[in-house]
Amino acid sequence: MGKSSEVKDADNPDIDDDELVDVVDSVINTSSDKSTKIEEHDSEQSSEQLLATSAKMVVETCMDIRRGENVLIVCDPTTGEIGQALHEAVTNRSERVLLIVMPKGRHHGEEPPSPVASLMRQQQVILAPTKYSLTHTKAIRQALKDGARVATMPGMTQEMFTHGGMSANFNEIKRKISNLGPYLRRRRIINVKSKQGTDITFEVNWRDWKLDDNGICNRPKMLTNLPAGKAFIMPREGSMNGKVIIDGSWDSTLLNEEIELEIENGIVIDVKGGTTAANIRQEFGEVARKLRSKDRENVWTIAEFGFGVNDQARLGGNVLEDEKRLGTCYIAIGDNTALGGSSSVGIHIPGVLKSPSVWLDDTQILDDGKFILEL
Repeated sequence: MGKSSEVKDADNPDIDDDELVDVVDSVINTSSDKSTKIEEHDSEQSSEQLLATSAKMVVETCMDIRRGENVLIVCDPTTGEIGQALHEAVTNRSERVLLIVMPKGRHHGEEPPSPVASLMRQQQVILAPTKYSLTHTKAIRQALKDGARVATMPGMTQEMFTHGGMSANFNEIKRKISNLGPYLRRRRIINVKSKQGTDITFEVNWRDWKLDDNGICNRPKMLTNLPAGKAFIMPREGSMNGKVIIDGSWDSTLLNEEIELEIENGIVIDVKGGTTAANIRQEFGEVARKLRSKDRENVWTIAEFGFGVNDQARLGGNVLEDEKRLGTCYIAIGDNTALGGSSSVGIHIPGVLKSPSVWLDDTQILDDGKFILEL
């Protein structure tokens, strides 16, 4: 007779082997359920801790919020938990903090509701984790003029807020971007090529390079994206010609088909690339129809060019992080007024090239997605 039968007969002769197995399974399953619940609880705690850690870094390292400063956190229904984490972190520094949840916008560059824009004018610090970007809006420009420092986080998700580009050393990124300065000075012709077929040339005013998107935003009238880590500029209006193949991401979509843009005199004159291209034509067309006829072409303006220097940023289908990835470059179409241009059209969408080669005059800085420069 087996050992299990001896136990059965001694303790309760009415229980057979099958019933004993059921009892054991029941105990194991109950224990497993408890273990699963503990793991879920630990996971929730870990998620909350990660949110709190990132929020603390934003408040203390990136924005250096001081006691008594007026702070406005603007989020929408997609970013409420991030907004709450930021709110809790700010209250450790300043009691003068307001968290506001506005309706989700329809596209990047859309103005926030008037009451939100009015509140922005009264702040020293604005944090804006929202589905669609507020960076290129009149509301943000006015807040900056009034002395606010601003961090926008368009398309931010909890995963993005706690991993990848947001885990970078922003003091180190600031150093790298500062080291780019000498290479950009006095160079005015940019050429971008790729193995996919990109070949564009355009002019820039080298004095207009923006080298402060480094995650450190601690003085009045400063503006940064988070996660940060790019150098960018407005192409001289009317100067870009050639073809661009967007093969990384467009807006909030990781591409599985390339987008081809044909550009003449700084304006996109044709978009090819299947379903995504059709959606682009439709989206920009809808915005154009709301403008005066003489301004409609401006929605297709090449508004911005830049390249990423954040070695922790990933290419995952969110342009906020994608365009910061080390070795990529991007162009944006639409509104360029935030960079001093004349195309005031209320839409601004970037597309990322994964492995470009980039020249500034006759100096190459990127070769097939790899930095040649020692930063």
